[in-house]
Amino acid sequence: MKNVTVGSLKPRLDFWQIWNMSFGFLGIQFGFALQNANVSRIFETLGASKDELPILWLAAPVTGLLVQPIIGYYSDRTWSQKWGRRRPFFAVGAILATIALFLMPNSTALWMAVIMLWLMDASINVSMEPFRAFVGDMLPNEQRTSGFAMQSFFIGVGAVIASALPWMFTNWFGVANTAPDGMIPDSVKWSFYLGGIAYFCAVMWTVFKTEEYPPDDLEKFRAENSEEGVFDGLINSFAGIFKMPKTMVQLSFVQFFSWFALFAMWIYTTSALTSHVYGTEDSTSDLYNEGADWVGICFAVYNGIAAITAFMLPVLAKKTSRRMTHLIALFCGGLGLISVYFISDPTLLLLSMVGVGIAWASILSMPYAMLSSTLPADKMGYYMGVFNFFIVIPQIVAASILGFILKNFFGNVSIYALIIGGVSFFIAGLLCLIVEDNEAQAAKTLGPIDDVADAGMPYGKAE
Repeated sequence: MKNVTVGSLKPRLDFWQIWNMSFGFLGIQFGFALQNANVSRIFETLGASKDELPILWLAAPVTGLLVQPIIGYYSDRTWSQKWGRRRPFFAVGAILATIALFLMPNSTALWMAVIMLWLMDASINVSMEPFRAFVGDMLPNEQRTSGFAMQSFFIGVGAVIASALPWMFTNWFGVANTAPDGMIPDSVKWSFYLGGIAYFCAVMWTVFKTEEYPPDDLEKFRAENSEEGVFDGLINSFAGIFKMPKTMVQLSFVQFFSWFALFAMWIYTTSALTSHVYGTEDSTSDLYNEGADWVGICFAVYNGIAAITAFMLPVLAKKTSRRMTHLIALFCGGLGLISVYFISDPTLLLLSMVGVGIAWASILSMPYAMLSSTLPADKMGYYMGVFNFFIVIPQIVAASILGFILKNFFGNVSIYALIIGGVSFFIAGLLCLIVEDNEAQAAKTLGPIDDVADAGMPYGKAE
């Protein structure tokens, strides 16, 4: 490690160092993408009705609400001379998530699938949460936006591959995408198996290829943290919501409506496309499973767009501002979701996914870039965990009310959930205007465009 920057105790990292520390996100996104594209399909295959889907999905945000702040809090207070601070959590989460990914497609009853969703989401969160703090730990301020962009790149690449896996297994390798009533197709099963292997290998690459910085005063660090019990840690984790910095409070409103929109999309895209575009609700039919496979392709496209867009966002933010960049991206997402209502040709749905992909790239990077420069270094994981309340709370709200709204106001027609999601994206974009992002600090964080390229762009050269 080299090139210590002025005003920072952390050395600048070269392209391959940032690559290695971010590579684990490739595997993590295999887990999330398989979950997002296939869980509703699995639930419907096992007998769930449309209005039950949001409640069944409740497992995902609830586990996030419980796990993320606790893991963030304790990863701040962990240090091993051999394994570091965040990497033990990466490894444990990877092992548990891999097991869950192998078990999920073998569920034989709806209740089993719901339990597997709890296990899978909790395990993924154990790995994922410390990765956000990892950028703050390892990179100086002027490289953090590039660090988050690199994470977004791997999120996009992983999600492209994972989302398309059922379609690929069916169309490239002839694996069956239909099964008897109540059985999960082999194409979905093999997708989860491959995803589990990819998850484990990618996360362990980061574990073994990255070294972490020890605390500045190791003895003081150990003394302070040995005095705190488990119960104290739990209380402090959830109390953090009352101690948020001002910028974090403002961003929380943006996050709420952004993630409400995303959750509506993840829950209802399969149901919306199979019924609205393909004209079927029979989960055993060839047409339904063709539509469900196409959902995977749509999700692959929006994640691919996100991977490309991730490296354009720092450039746009440098020319405008981070909050305006986020506003534009969220508006693109709103237009993308609402446009699905007017489409009858499945191929044209890919155009809708372009807008969603732009929004997704920004959601994964801009809020964290704005937030990280306002947080104390010794509580980075803790506050990132607290910030994630505003990822999981809107998902809990969505899970609680979307089924009721669709059943009582829209005749259980799933496409309207996507329209609601689009409107929510617009609201999130407008709320960006209230965010006070320190422009001087933003310029420092973004740094010169050459620095961004060296640190995180695929066009940059390794030093």
